[in-house]
Amino acid sequence: MRRYLRLLGVQLRASALLAMQYRLDFLLDAVMGVFWTASALVPLLVLFSQRKNVAGWTWPEALLVVSWFTLLKGVLDGAIQPSLANVVEHIRKGTLDFILLKPVDAQFMVSTSRFEPWKATDVVGGLGLLAFALQRIKSSGGHLPGPGDAGTAALLLVGAVVILYSIWILVVALAFYVVKVDNLSYLFSSIYDAARWPSSVFRGVVAFVFTFLIPLTVMTTYPALALLGRLEPWKGAAAVLGAFAFAFVARRVWLTAIGKYTSAGG
Repeated sequence: MRRYLRLLGVQLRASALLAMQYRLDFLLDAVMGVFWTASALVPLLVLFSQRKNVAGWTWPEALLVVSWFTLLKGVLDGAIQPSLANVVEHIRKGTLDFILLKPVDAQFMVSTSRFEPWKATDVVGGLGLLAFALQRIKSSGGHLPGPGDAGTAALLLVGAVVILYSIWILVVALAFYVVKVDNLSYLFSSIYDAARWPSSVFRGVVAFVFTFLIPLTVMTTYPALALLGRLEPWKGAAAVLGAFAFAFVARRVWLTAIGKYTSAGG
C-alpha cells in the first residue's frame, strides 16, 4: 500500500508541474471553473423563482444536491476523466505495452497517469455551495445534520466516486473492442448533467435508469437526503454495497479487456 501511495504522489506532482508550466492557462481554467459552478445554478434559480417547492424539495434543499453534483464534477473532470482518456490513446496507438510491462497494477497506473489540478476549483465550489445551503436551511429552521448524518453522507460520497470511476473503467474497456469511444464518453458527460436535479423530479423509466443503470440518484440525491436526515438506513447501506459491487464488475471487465489487447506488435 505504501508503494502505491508513493506512486500516486509522484503522479500528482508530475501533473501539478505540467499544469504550472502554463500558468496563464492554469488561471484561466480556474476562472472558467468558477464560472461553470455559477452557471450550474441558473436552471434551479429560474425554476425556484417561480415556485417555493419542487417535487418535495425547497430551494436550500435542492442546493444541497447541486453542491454534491458540483463537487463530483470536479472529481470526474480533474481526476478520473483525464487519466482514462489517455488510455484510449494508448490503445489506439498500441503503446499500452509500456504500461503493462511495468511491475505494478496496470489499472492503477492508467487511472493515475494524469490529473488536472485546476479542476479543484469545482470541488471547492461544491463545498462552498454545501456550506451556503446548510446555512440557509439553518436560518429557515430546517434540519441540520448531526455527526451520524454527516458520516453517512461522507460514506455515500466515497461510494459516488467509486461509481463514477467504475463507469469510466467500463467505457474505457470498450476501447479494446471498438475504435472510438469518444462519443460514448461525451454522452455520459451530458447525461451526468441530470444529476443536478433531485431524484424525485424523474418518473417512470427515467427514474429506474437513473437509480439502477446509471445511478445518478445514488451519487447526488442520496448524500443530500442523508444530510437532511431523510435517507432510510437500508437505502444508504444498499447504495454503498452497490457501489463496490459496481467496482467489482468494472474490475472483472477491465481484466477481460486487457486479455483481448494484442499490443503494437499483435
